[in-house]
Amino acid sequence: MATRTLSAKAAREICEALLKSDRSNKIEKSILPSEVEVIDRLLERGLELEAAYQELHSKLSNSPRALKVFFDQLQSVGAFWNPEANQEARKGKSRLIAVNREIVEAATALAALLDERTELKNHSGFSCDTLYHPIYAMHAAAERNYSYERWVKKQLENLTADFDLKYWPSLANIVQAIADDAAQATPLPHDPVTEAGTEGNRAGLADSFRAFFEALEKSSVWNHGVLPSSFDLTDRSIAILMSCALGLAPDKVVDSTYVKRLRQRLREKG
Repeated sequence: MATRTLSAKAAREICEALLKSDRSNKIEKSILPSEVEVIDRLLERGLELEAAYQELHSKLSNSPRALKVFFDQLQSVGAFWNPEANQEARKGKSRLIAVNREIVEAATALAALLDERTELKNHSGFSCDTLYHPIYAMHAAAERNYSYERWVKKQLENLTADFDLKYWPSLANIVQAIADDAAQATPLPHDPVTEAGTEGNRAGLADSFRAFFEALEKSSVWNHGVLPSSFDLTDRSIAILMSCALGLAPDKVVDSTYVKRLRQRLREKG
């Protein structure tokens, strides 16, 4: 809901007072230094942001909490969904896929070796004192885990006494299950913002804006947040707020046309 409109200078003073308070709080608690950097960028470029602050204040002045939440999301995206951080997230996803593939190969090979060792121990005329029961393997793995030793171990030993080896999976079967599990694994984002920020085929500035739009959506009253359902900034305000939060140089800032086209593409995709 629109409210009284202050002068651009007065709106900037209110917004910057909120940012400075948040900055002091984070520094005092020694938390989120990357978000402090975003706040510093916004404070350094306050003159560029005056018109955006004026619009932002006119639409959220009835709810100081909503104004803070908006800046919280802007800081978060600027800190953790800037193009560099986005590239790292994509690298993490690619590495997770590669690690699962390596697990499949390594676990499948290990399962085969465990089966071969069992065969040799049973039929070669030689044996060796190695783990063969899954519970014994768990005991060995948890020998320094006090909680396991105190609460779990005895109950598992009772089960081992009640059911002989034929009732338990072999070590090779357990390792093969790990391989099968990794083969079926698909990396999934932790939250909608991560999903939006890594949606494109290649990392780029649009990822940051998609993450920002999703962060605002997540913070709306429709999703049990505090931003009004009718809240919406102009393309021009979004362009300058994000440009400054991301630290884009003055000659690299995006304009309202960029944001308008991106929003249109997102609407077309539903």
